[in-house]
Amino acid sequence: MKFKETKLKGLYIIEPESRIDERGYFMRTFCKEELKNHHLDFNIVQVNQTSTKKGGTIRGMHFQKSPKAEDKIVQCLRGAVYDVAIDLREDSLTYGQWIAEELTENNKKLFLIPKGFAHGFQALTDNCELQYFMSEYYSPEYASGVRWDDPIFNIKWPIKNPALSERDKNWLLIKK
Repeated sequence: MKFKETKLKGLYIIEPESRIDERGYFMRTFCKEELKNHHLDFNIVQVNQTSTKKGGTIRGMHFQKSPKAEDKIVQCLRGAVYDVAIDLREDSLTYGQWIAEELTENNKKLFLIPKGFAHGFQALTDNCELQYFMSEYYSPEYASGVRWDDPIFNIKWPIKNPALSERDKNWLLIKK
């Protein structure tokens, strides 16, 4: 596994190394020891999967508040997504900055998103499937989000006029 830290501290792109032969491929998508070698402590307590039927759909920008804040590792199993993480750590020098990475079934990249970040994605194709490795159990009372189109973040989404859930349309805007 190749770890590439982004300009936002603690946020990584992980590229699995595939072993390919006439049968297909084998690759590791999680290794606690390799994470520890990069000073990352990640304990999986839950694995989630999403299916998004229509390209252009945005899911996000979600996070869980403390004490149920969560780390997550996201991978696209089918299709392609524009995956986004926003730094919401108030004491961070990069507060409000965001990173996007295209995750596809072909590039097999993983996005490691630490506590203190909001996360979401836009489906670039129909019938996308994502898998999430989570460090914390889902706790609806701590679930929160920020608006996908908040001008403070100014995220450059690739597909205009996205489909959104009612919840994602109605997150509050961040006030300076």
